[in-house]
Parts: sequence; C-alpha cells; structure tokens
Amino acid sequence: MSWAVAFVVCLFISTSTAQLQVGFYQNSCPNAESVVASVVRQATLSDSTIPAALLRLHFHDCIVQGCEGSILIQSPATGNLEKDSSNHAGLRGFDVIDNAKAQLESQCPGIVSCADIVALAARDAITQTQGPQYDVPTGRRDGRVSNIADANNMPQVRDSINVLKSKFAAKGLSDKDLVLLSAAHTIGTTACFFLENRLYSFSTNSQSDPSINPSFLPELQAQCPQNGNVNVRIPLDRGSGNIFDIQILRNIRSGFAVIESDAALYQDDSTRAVVDSYFGLFGNLFGPSFEQDFAESMVRMGSIGVRTGSDGEIRRVCSAFN
Repeated sequence: MSWAVAFVVCLFISTSTAQLQVGFYQNSCPNAESVVASVVRQATLSDSTIPAALLRLHFHDCIVQGCEGSILIQSPATGNLEKDSSNHAGLRGFDVIDNAKAQLESQCPGIVSCADIVALAARDAITQTQGPQYDVPTGRRDGRVSNIADANNMPQVRDSINVLKSKFAAKGLSDKDLVLLSAAHTIGTTACFFLENRLYSFSTNSQSDPSINPSFLPELQAQCPQNGNVNVRIPLDRGSGNIFDIQILRNIRSGFAVIESDAALYQDDSTRAVVDSYFGLFGNLFGPSFEQDFAESMVRMGSIGVRTGSDGEIRRVCSAFN
C-alpha cells in the first residue's frame, strides 16, 4: 500500500474510533503487535488456509455482540456458548489466538486482551495474503458473556440483499461496508453444502440460480455434484482464492460469484454501484482505492460494541472467563 493510502487510512482511524487507540500497548506491552504478527506468520507457513480462518473469526466475533472475544469461550462446555451455534460451524484459528495469548502472558501478564489479539491477527492475516497493511486501533477488553442465542441473527448465505443490508445496518455498517467486508471472500473456501440450493433447487421457476454465468454453472456443478459429498471445499474467489485482491469483485460483476450472498451484491442498485465504483475508466488513477476502503471497513467493523476502560476484563486465557 502506498504512503498516501496509508496516511489516509491512519487519518480515518484517528477520527473514527475514539474509544480505541492505535499503539495502545506501546508502553504497557511494546512487543504486543509484533508477537501477534510473528505467530500469524508462522501459522500461515504451516497452513496456508489459516489467514482466511482468522479473518472469518474476527468477523464472527464482531458481528454478534461486538468485538469482545466472546466467540473464543469454550469453558464451561455447556453446549450453550456462542461458539456452539450452528452459525459458527467450521470456525478455526482458535489455536493461533491461544498461542499468541500464551506468549503475551509470559511477557506482559494481564495486559493484552483476547479481543485485541483477534483484531490484530485478522489484519496480519490480510498482510500474509498480499493485502493492505493498516493500523488497528486497540484497547478492547474482553466480554463476560457467551450465549448461543446471541448468534441467531447472523448474516446467512441465503439471505436476500435487503436482509443482508438490514443486518449490517443494525451493526452500524453501511451498504458500502457490506460490499467491502463481503470482499474478504477474496481468500478462503466454502463447502458444497452451502451451494446445494443454489445449484439444484434454487426456486420453483429455476433449478439453478439464474444469476450464475452460464459458462460457470457446469464448473460449479462438477465441483459440487448433486447428491455428492457436501463437505468438499472450493475457493470462494474463482481463480484467485489464496491472494487478497479485487478479483472477487470482478467475479461478482461477471456472474462468477460462488455463494448466493456474494452474487446478491450485484442485484441491488446501492451495492451494485459500490462494486462498479472500483472499475471506472480511470479507476486506477482517480477512482476509490479498494485496498484503502477495505481497510477502513475493517477498522469500522472492529469498533462494533467494544468494551473499554473498566468494562469487561482481560482474560488470562482466551477460552475461559476469569
């Protein structure tokens, strides 16, 4: 990312997240961010799917009750914790967060929150996949509640565009944020389970989703055959599944979106205009910057429902309340 883009992102951060602060740990735990970055880097070297998992983990934490680490709670194992919701099925990366927390506790006991580690790890995951570098405001504290029912209203793959817009608006996120945060699907995979309806029983009028490019449909059906293994995973971003780039929006424009909620972004005037704004005639020179806008949306999402000051706690381990 260029110096100019970095400056604009930093300016945005300084004026939009008054509760949080870039460099919050510079005196109390000066190596906090570098420790998290190192752990993410090592995890990525061992497993190239980890960046997408960490990015998804941050979204699932923030979009429920706010960015306060409730998604990490695993004890006591009652079956009623937020993590137990079927809406969180397949979440991974907990071991990476736990590793970073253990290292930070050995250096700075009781200082760095699990919620901040999740936010920093998501940023570092993006960097590991050639995405933008940006400052993450920190100072979150960890929540003290984890309830399975809180995850009931999460955005779903089959939600209509109006429902998606409504769910994001309820969290203080705009239509532009919806597009940009959905563009996080530039990395990662999805299971064929989430494509069954779209490919084989979309509606009474059409077996498959008519928004799928006709040349793409047989490709998807070959990867996810009817009555096949629903656990097979395919890239969310056709042709660019391991690199953070704007290809995901090109695919959405062209009918090559893999999941229904991504395709829906091009079926609404407001969200379509956001997608198209990155592909103007002189877009590279005078248009909006996809990387800068994505970073700003990540920072905005990362400020949802944060606990600061004396609210919440700093957990000793991320998987259990103090």
